Parts: sequence; structure tokens; C-alpha cells
Amino acid sequence: MPRALRIALFTVCVAATSLALWCATRADAPGDNPGKTVADFTLKDTAGRRVALSDFKDRKAVVVAFLGTQCPVNNLFLPRLAELHKEFSPRGVQFVAVNANHQDSPRHIAEHARKHGIPFPVLRDEGATVADRFGARRTPEVFVLDPSRKIRYQGRIDDQFGIGYQRPGPTRRDLAIALEEVLAGKRVSQPATPVAGCLIGRAPKAREDATVTYSKHVARILQRSCQECHRPGQIGPMSLLTYEDASAWSETIREVVAERRMPPWHADPRHGKFSNDRSLPEADRKTLLAWVDQGCPRGDPQDLPPPRQFVRGWTIGKPDVILEMPRAYDVPARTPRGGVPYQYFEVETNFTEDRWVERAESRAGATEVVHHIIVFILPPGQKFNKTNPNVPTLSGTAPGDMPLILRPGMAKLVPKGSKLVFQMHYTPNGKAQKDRSRVGLIFAKEPPARQVFTVPVFNFFFRIPPGADNHEVKSNYIFQRDGYVVGFMPHMHVRGKDFLYRARYPDGRTEVLLSVPRFDFNWQSVYRPAEPLRMPKGTRIECVAHFDNSESNPNNPDPKRAVFWGDQTWEEMMIGWLDVAFDRK
Repeated sequence: MPRALRIALFTVCVAATSLALWCATRADAPGDNPGKTVADFTLKDTAGRRVALSDFKDRKAVVVAFLGTQCPVNNLFLPRLAELHKEFSPRGVQFVAVNANHQDSPRHIAEHARKHGIPFPVLRDEGATVADRFGARRTPEVFVLDPSRKIRYQGRIDDQFGIGYQRPGPTRRDLAIALEEVLAGKRVSQPATPVAGCLIGRAPKAREDATVTYSKHVARILQRSCQECHRPGQIGPMSLLTYEDASAWSETIREVVAERRMPPWHADPRHGKFSNDRSLPEADRKTLLAWVDQGCPRGDPQDLPPPRQFVRGWTIGKPDVILEMPRAYDVPARTPRGGVPYQYFEVETNFTEDRWVERAESRAGATEVVHHIIVFILPPGQKFNKTNPNVPTLSGTAPGDMPLILRPGMAKLVPKGSKLVFQMHYTPNGKAQKDRSRVGLIFAKEPPARQVFTVPVFNFFFRIPPGADNHEVKSNYIFQRDGYVVGFMPHMHVRGKDFLYRARYPDGRTEVLLSVPRFDFNWQSVYRPAEPLRMPKGTRIECVAHFDNSESNPNNPDPKRAVFWGDQTWEEMMIGWLDVAFDRK
């Protein structure tokens, strides 16, 4: 087996797009405000100074960018705005940011501007009066004003980021093109473009005839279906722990719930039942939409349920043991040619007896630059081979991936004296950072009846032709003895389209175990059957995947080239990961 293929087999790589981008963004139709003149306004900046639009009357153009602090697509575009400011401010262009979000306090706005190094004034638009004047709806949405303060351009910064996709780069630099044309005294060739981003949070007003309240109805739904991710320290870009949180984000909640984008769940309901099904029941969906439509009434605080209790920083609960990389790794600000090589860190467990792990969760130290983590179990006396790590996999994390959570009576073995090996993939984001990732373990209370193994069901001998929009690739795994399937995790890269697991039993019967008709590389989800799926000896698990290498796939880096197996995101993988269990007796 070629060295590169051996490396890639054990390297679960997905695009570094923020997971939350998918849950919080959409593209509006182009605005209709170009040609409108904007009256002067005065707002306070992060230092409390008053800043007026008329302060920039000597500038050749003014860019007004509506920003927020928590919107993921907004934050992805901040480095681009800084670059454009550096490019155009010497040529007489003034950049100004306006934050009109009801939920963003002056302190949060100031901290956000400081953290991201926004190099131009950031103003607080309390009550969204200026946003209403411009007709702004989302963050980030930009407006270009000419010297007469007439809107010449309204829309996106460019088209690199959008709902469920991240292009390698923009196909059109919309804001830059508009600025060049305004500075040249030309008509803007495309004066309005659609905007992908979060809705500006405007304060809702409850209707007097409202029947659905936060306290009595909505808080319980958010606890069940949202707060697992939408709380401080977790993957959700905004917290939904309080009425203030939920009401401020109510319009975005309406959008993602109405479009069935949140909570994220991609399994076809016609095949299989899953214990971790995150889909929203229809009754809950209707309740949330009714609450937003009725103006988000708070209700009687006495109707509130007790707050849901979480272990801070961990999804699996309080770990019995936390093991950390032996030292921090310095992630460079810029990606060197060929990418940052995978880093490996051996960690002593100091286990003096065999330990059975029922739950495991990998946690990145520098979340913005950790692409993925895979934690291997290195038994005593063995050397770890980076090019062919033929050792058991304990756990990992990738965008959308959930931690290892096994049912009682099942566990993974970490033999006494073992080490853990962290495989780290870093993706620099323009800011040098230090990472020291860790893994938390929860042990089974007694030796389990069944031992669990993670199996990669892969096919790396494929070629996806240029322009192919539905190319099929298959792989399979055969049970050599009676066993069980207790988890699925389909894995592809940015051209992945759909994925299916089928069981072909020794008696000739076939059964679809899991179908993911719309694979989303931003959500590398694990699907856990509601009950272990018994697999007699000789059962063949067939994995069938399709890839879209056409121009219609917005994630596609290059539809004109053939694509082969590889560990980089612009290459492809086809792995039907399986968690399988076998009786120990």
C-alpha cells in the first residue's frame, strides 16, 4: 500500500468551515436601496465617542458594514474587511462598522472589535434606527456611499461563504469591484447582491393575544433540542439559555426552524431508528414558530422549568480522567506551502490496570485552528507508526462529530500501560495560536459484556471524473463472527453528495441500515442505532456513496479536474466508519 494512502486512511479530514455557519446563515434576495440617499446620522463608537456620517464628507466613498459579534459568517469575513480597508483607505475610502443587534451590548461590541482587530470605527446602533434607514437585514451586509451619500452598492462582501458551503476563494469580489467603479466615476455594474448571514436582532414586541410563552412552552423545547450545543463553550455560535438569548435570536430561530436546518439531522427517517436523533418533533417546530409569530412573549416566570444542568466544557458529563497533550503546539498564523504537517503527541495514561472506556470526548484547546483530532490507543511495548497507525482508535473530533458514547455493557479497552497518541491537524487562520488539546474519559463501572471497535470501511481506489455530478463509489465489510453494529459515521469531503449503509445477510435478505440523502461535510455526524443491530457471521455491510464533482456544487474547488483519494480537503475520501461490538464470552 502506498505510503500516502496509509496516512490518509487514518486521517479524517473535513473543511475548516465553522459548523455554526450552516445553522445561522441564509442568502436574501438583492436589496432595492441602491440610488437612495442616506441622511446624516450620529452614533457612539466603542470608546463612547460620537461619530457622524458627516465626519467623512471629504472621503471619496464610505463603506458602512453592518456587523454582529456572534454570527459565524460575519466573523469569517472580518479578515477580508480588514484587507479591503488596508487596500482602499489610502485611496480615499472610509470604512465604518455599525452593530444594530439588540443582544450585543456596548461591552460585547468593544471586546469583539478588540479581539478581531477591526481597524476602523465600530458604532452601536441602539434600536436599529440606522439599520432601518439603510434597509439592512443581515450581518455582514455592506453599503457603499458615494460623496453625495447616495447608496451605490448594497449586498455581500463577496461570495466565498454561504449556507452550507465555503469556497476556496471568492468567484467575484463584489465589494472591491463596486469600490473600484465608484472611485473611477463609473456606474456600478452590479449594484445589489444577495447577502448570506445572520438576521439583525431587533427587539420583538409581544402580541396581546399571544397564547404561546417562553416560560411555559419554549424553554422546555430549547432545553431538549438546542442547549446541548447553544451554550457557552460549545459549538453553537450563540447561547440559548435564557429568555433574553432566545428572544434576541428569534428571527434567526424562525428561519432555521422553518427551513428545517436546525437542529441538524441528516438521516432519512424511512430507514432506522437512532438514539441520538436530533430532529425536531413537528409539534415543537410549530410551537417555536407560533411563539416568534406572536412576538416572543415571556410569560409567567413561575412556569419556567428548572435550568438544565450541564458539566461545564464537556458533553459526556464529568470525566473520570482528563489526559492532555504533554506540551502546547505553536500553530503559525499562515499556512505554509503544502499545509501544516500532522502533529503527533504521545500521552502517558499511567493506567496500572486495564480500563474499559464507556465515553470519550476529544476537546481542542485552540478551537479555531484545530481541524480534527484522532486519539489512538498504543498498547504497551508497541511503537507508533505515523505512516500506518495499525492500532485501535479511541475517539476523535471533527466538525459536527459527536463524542464516543456507548451504552452500558459496551466499552473500548485501554490495556494497562498503554499510551494515547493524539493525531492533530491544524489549519492556520491568520492569527498565531497555541493549542493544547485533551481527551476526557468515563470508565465503565464493571468489565463490559461486549467490546467495541471502530472500523473504517473504505475504498481508496477510485477516480471521480471531471464534471461528474453523481459518481458512485462502494466499499464493504464482512462480519467474520456474530456481532453488532452500534454506530455509523459516513465520511467524505467537499464533493460528498449522499451515503448509504446496507446489510446483506447470509440468508439473502437485504436491509438499508442508514441513508444520508444529503451529505453535509460541515456535519460529520455519528448515527447510533436505538438498539444494537445484530449481524450474523457472514453479513456483508455495503457502503454506497455518490460524489458531485460538477460546477453546480458550490464547495467544489475545481470541477475540471479528476479527483482521487487523498488527505487534503480538495481531494476526496470514502469511509463508512462503523462502531462494531462483539461478545467477550
